[in-house]
Amino acid sequence: MARKDRDMPDGVNTPTSFSTVDEQTKAKTQATALAEAAKQAQESDDAYYTKKDSQGKTQAQRDAMQNALKTAAEIRATSTTKSAYVDPNTGKVVTMAKGARPVNKVTGVTETEDVTDVIPAATKTYTASDGTTFTDQQAFVDYEMGLRGTNAQTKLIADQNKAERRSAYDLLFSEFKQYGLEALVTPLRSLIEEGISPSEFTLRLRETDAYKKRFAANAQRVAKGLRALSEAEYIGVEDQYQDVMRRYGMPESYYTKGELGIQSGFEKFLANDVSAVELEDRIQTAQNRVVNSNPEVAKALKEFYPGISNGDILAYVLDPANAIEQIKRKVTAAEIGGAAIQSGLKTGMTRAEELAAAGVTKQQAQQGFQTVAEVAPRGGVLADIYKQDPYTQTTAEQEVFGLAGSVDAARQRKKLTQLETAAFSGSAGQGAIARDRAGVF
Repeated sequence: MARKDRDMPDGVNTPTSFSTVDEQTKAKTQATALAEAAKQAQESDDAYYTKKDSQGKTQAQRDAMQNALKTAAEIRATSTTKSAYVDPNTGKVVTMAKGARPVNKVTGVTETEDVTDVIPAATKTYTASDGTTFTDQQAFVDYEMGLRGTNAQTKLIADQNKAERRSAYDLLFSEFKQYGLEALVTPLRSLIEEGISPSEFTLRLRETDAYKKRFAANAQRVAKGLRALSEAEYIGVEDQYQDVMRRYGMPESYYTKGELGIQSGFEKFLANDVSAVELEDRIQTAQNRVVNSNPEVAKALKEFYPGISNGDILAYVLDPANAIEQIKRKVTAAEIGGAAIQSGLKTGMTRAEELAAAGVTKQQAQQGFQTVAEVAPRGGVLADIYKQDPYTQTTAEQEVFGLAGSVDAARQRKKLTQLETAAFSGSAGQGAIARDRAGVF
């Protein structure tokens, strides 16, 4: 903040009405000169408090020391009982008894009262457009007004406006450059000549075809009722996607940058508000549970859902049009179907989805179908021998996985076991065979 003695001079104001064109021109010239003076004053104030000399002192510190020295001198001159000096270490006035001599705590040398090392006061200068300098602000204003005619004044204002517009462009260019998007801003440099504001410049930028192409997902987000992302947010999410894909060893073709830094595969994720967490979940589902799993899982997936076989499984899983929960249900059904294949059995999509809906996991399916593979064939043979209701794979699955009809399936298996045991009860050897056969149930 400027010090009081560096404020604009009183009595120099811009008039609000004019009687002649000359007075208007003169007033504009005076206003411009005053603005320049104010700017120089601010710059001078900044330097006054921050710029240090070869001894590491700012002019503000030197002025404070001078004021302290004057105060000490006044005390010595006016008081009959006190003396004073300025502590060189703190810059503060120290009072003491008249006639005493202060000792410098750093050097140990006795100081004299009569300090003559007075630091000169700061002098503010104003520089006119022709290089002439002034220490008096009003003199600078009057001189500058004399230098500038109407044409010079017009040019000065135009130059100032152009500099401000260029500054707005440079600010936007710098902001976009940090994201590697300076190519979007460069073609719009001509807009500086139109004198548009930074906010208008940003609006015009976002209306260009290049910008719309680079941030294409925003239009789709808005159409779906989602919020458009800022440039920084948009690029930040893209970086998160890329990080996930790299960590999972995805092919570079999935995230390679093209023109304007566009990663085309990411547009659909952004448009559908897919987070980096969900993207990682999708990749894990595809890679860990299908691609890197037993081949029977992929086989069952394609048998159950023929549409997936038309393209890459990974591409299907990464398509935001396919809801992640729906994908997981299909993968679980495929894992169950794969477990059946591993046990030498076959099961349909409906049964696999039924087991998945019942909460059967891949591991449970593997164990369960092993049991079904052991039980169902023998149960079918016994049902034929003893003229009972057919005992099929479906019957065994009902009991093993606890599906609807599991109680009846268990009762039927128990009855077949009892019939076999009774048939061979007359022979010890036959009874042993019956027990062995019954054991698989």
